[in-house]
Amino acid sequence: MATNFNKEFIKFKELILKNNPHANIDLIKKAYDFGVLHHNGQKRNSGEDYFIHPIAVASNLSDMKLDDETICAGLMHDVLEDTDVTREALIAAFGEEITFLVDGVTKLKNLNYTSKEEKQAENIRKMVMAMANDVRVVLIKLADRLHNMRTLEYMTRSKQLQKANETIEIYVPLAHRLGIYSLKWELEDLCFRYQEPEKYYELAEMVNVKRRERENYINEIIETLTKSLESTNINFEISGRPKSLYSINKKMERNKIAFEEIYDLTAVRVLVDTIAECYAVLGKVHSLWRPIPNRIKDYIGQPKPNGYRSLHTTVFGDDSKPFEVQIRTRKMHRECEFGVAAHWRYKENKKTKSEFDDAMSFLRQIVEWQQEGGKDVNNEEFMETLKTDFFSREIYVYSPAGEVYSLPINSCAIDFAYKIHTEVGNSCVGAKVNGRMVPITQPLKTGDLVEIITSKNSQGPSRDWLNIVKSNQAKSKIKQFFKRFDKEENIEIGKSSVARDLKKYRQNYRYLLKDVWLAEIASDLGFPSEDEMYASVGYGKTTAEQVSQKLIRKDKEELKKEELSKPLDINQKEINTQVTNEIRVSDLEDDVEVKFAKCCTPVPGDPIIGFITKGNGISVHVKTCPNIINSKSPERLIDVYWQNLSTDKFPVKIQIISANGPSIIYEVSKMMSTFDVNILSINARTDSDAGIMDLVIEVTSTEQLDNVIKKLKTIKTVSDVFRVKS
Repeated sequence: MATNFNKEFIKFKELILKNNPHANIDLIKKAYDFGVLHHNGQKRNSGEDYFIHPIAVASNLSDMKLDDETICAGLMHDVLEDTDVTREALIAAFGEEITFLVDGVTKLKNLNYTSKEEKQAENIRKMVMAMANDVRVVLIKLADRLHNMRTLEYMTRSKQLQKANETIEIYVPLAHRLGIYSLKWELEDLCFRYQEPEKYYELAEMVNVKRRERENYINEIIETLTKSLESTNINFEISGRPKSLYSINKKMERNKIAFEEIYDLTAVRVLVDTIAECYAVLGKVHSLWRPIPNRIKDYIGQPKPNGYRSLHTTVFGDDSKPFEVQIRTRKMHRECEFGVAAHWRYKENKKTKSEFDDAMSFLRQIVEWQQEGGKDVNNEEFMETLKTDFFSREIYVYSPAGEVYSLPINSCAIDFAYKIHTEVGNSCVGAKVNGRMVPITQPLKTGDLVEIITSKNSQGPSRDWLNIVKSNQAKSKIKQFFKRFDKEENIEIGKSSVARDLKKYRQNYRYLLKDVWLAEIASDLGFPSEDEMYASVGYGKTTAEQVSQKLIRKDKEELKKEELSKPLDINQKEINTQVTNEIRVSDLEDDVEVKFAKCCTPVPGDPIIGFITKGNGISVHVKTCPNIINSKSPERLIDVYWQNLSTDKFPVKIQIISANGPSIIYEVSKMMSTFDVNILSINARTDSDAGIMDLVIEVTSTEQLDNVIKKLKTIKTVSDVFRVKS
């Protein structure tokens, strides 16, 4: 049945006016009608009219007490993405401000993406950069994601998991960093429900069983505290706040405890009018119940970087059961619930600008990162930096000036130095933590006062720092320092990357790598030479796709000029090019020397990786090779692949464990003769009651090797056969 949107607007209007009596209803109605018109006929997976979703998004924004323009953008947030409305038409109807907000949450389309991950990264990057200009962009996106998660039951199981994983990785941390805890907690529980449904409902049942007992206990605490505060002149409110199922589960996993061992399932929250009253209430609480040492947290004196302010204390109640008390002003509570959304009027009220700026330090950091080179990183590195540096578990440390900085957990002074400024990091020679000299590699902890010692005579960062720092920002800046010293290596990496990208489109890609074409493309991209272009690709400033697509376009232009009309000849050429008896490692130039590492003896079928040596070409290793895992030069690693089927044979060492006996060598030799496998060497010895035989054989692939091992295990006296990789 079709929705009566006139009736829906009456309910929507009541909500808007309840949250903002001075709302511009005419403007909001105009946006409402615009959305109804252009989404007409569209349906959601639930079967309901699509525009029900934008109404829900706008309602969420209204509950955050956001402005009329944001409400309008919420109502129209999908029109650029899912209808034929153009950006120009939206500007003409609603102006630049509302259009910017709508465009900021609109997914990129009509672009060639190599994967879903790349598409997601590009859309997240676009949103984050728009958010840096106007935080309301992300508030709309969060309101959008909240309603989508609330209605996730209408999607397929695979889609549910995809949305839940994306939400917990991107949108929950965003809500946390922006201080919007009410939204964060609900999103966490919704993600938990779809990621681990069995555990979610089991935990929900356990919580519900003891709900009445827990409520009675909390009511007793509230009654006791109320009686104590009634003798004061403090205007207070006391309530109980149950822990979310997600936070309970995380606590159980983190502390490796059972549900029965968690006592603080509910926190008591006290709201007052002034900061002085917060501390007065804290004194009352500690006079009634014994506080647990080291569990008093003063986020009023030292707010979190996301602006969160409150007093937290954990005390022992009756029967020594611990419970938490949170104390804050009513203003702090509004800011805690809605985070930066509580500061949306900052443009109109200069007095609150500094508070808003404090809450927006997270966005300033993103802008600074982008200005210092973040805009040049590829999508994979962008997402990794976002998750690691901005969204991961964090610590809070202080500069000598008292400024608070957030860093990924286990960060060291080097991370802190690069957080301050690139040049501070590059010239860092030492550090003081809490007034004492410490190694610059020593992990920092929350509350540390960190002073960086720099020197003009510093030789710059060490390559070892790349394996020490935890923040991707620091890694990126260290890599930028070395890129000018690693030109030759970057050239090789660039060549490999371009070849790899070309191979996605052409099997016989090598004929595209013509010197004339490459020189022209380098010039088009603003590089003085082909090598400079490859070096830029190698250190990530230029993408391999930029080069490969231009080469493919050149080829198409040449074919058109020559008017080649014999596709069969072209196909034949491609087929002939592919046929080879060589084992090749793809994506490397013909003139690059490739060697197979003796430490792990790769065989076709093994997952492999290349290591750029100094002066000896590329050394190919198995990815699990200890020399690769323990490598201190990760920047020298490049992706390589087995190319084409081959009849070439590769040496591989196997070991046979058997019972002692004179016939074992005969039995093994007889069995091996049934395969097309050469035995290069045999070394047999005894060890206690067992016989050990080392064989070096030649195989064409891991599949053939597995068959050999399987057959050898059928010999009665053989107890085990396995490959020796080093």
